[in-house]
Amino acid sequence: MGEPNEQELMGAAEVARRLGVSPGRVHQIVAADPTFPKPRAVLSMGKVWRTADVERWVAERRPERAEEV
Repeated sequence: MGEPNEQELMGAAEVARRLGVSPGRVHQIVAADPTFPKPRAVLSMGKVWRTADVERWVAERRPERAEEV
């Protein structure tokens, strides 16, 4: 099994860019929305999510952003 590439995982900054919000807003969304995907890991730099999980959430919960990949 190889190393994950940058497109397989996202930190809060990447999720923020994807959603068009600030990283602080990502933390608010994660805390308030139980449908947001669970992180794959919690590192010293913060939580990381699988890109596929985030994209699925975007398609379901933010369809206006789903087309903007």
